[in-house]
Amino acid sequence: MDSLPDAKTVLHTVGVLVVVAVIVPFAIAAAPQIAGADHSYVVVSGSMSPQIDAGDMVVIRAVPTDSIRVGDVITFTSAGVGRTTHRVVEVVDRGNGHYFRTKGDANENPDPGLVDPSQVVGRVWFHVPYVGYVILFANSKSGILALVVVPAVLLVVSELWTLFSAVRRTDDDDVESVTPVEEPTPMEED
Repeated sequence: MDSLPDAKTVLHTVGVLVVVAVIVPFAIAAAPQIAGADHSYVVVSGSMSPQIDAGDMVVIRAVPTDSIRVGDVITFTSAGVGRTTHRVVEVVDRGNGHYFRTKGDANENPDPGLVDPSQVVGRVWFHVPYVGYVILFANSKSGILALVVVPAVLLVVSELWTLFSAVRRTDDDDVESVTPVEEPTPMEED
């Protein structure tokens, strides 16, 4: 007769799954290659809403530019702006390659100018909602303080406290283990 797992086993399994679900997106953000991607970026504007919102993390795969089609979401570099993630609304074939007209889903008009193939970082493979907010916080002064400095100080204080307590216990044990030696009483002579 098969029995159901006990509550402790179920809670342990759920706990492991939650930890994995929390850690994996940040591991992918730090090293997108573990997911088979080439780059990951935090979206900082709402120009691709509602599909990709500000605060989402996009995971990018480098692709040959001749494989990019209308409807693909690509990330590209643009002078003065940095990286932009927008949808391809037109592929313009020129003698020296394919150029791309892009537009944010939430924008009324296409982006000015065409995206040169050399500007393309890659195609968005998938995105993870909200992870970007944590990444942006972790890269801020407050985030470094909260996620690195404070835990490091607490770790040092904890270790010093443990060391101090161990030394104190040793001193207390030494005091208790010493038994006073009685002076021998002189023998009486008969």
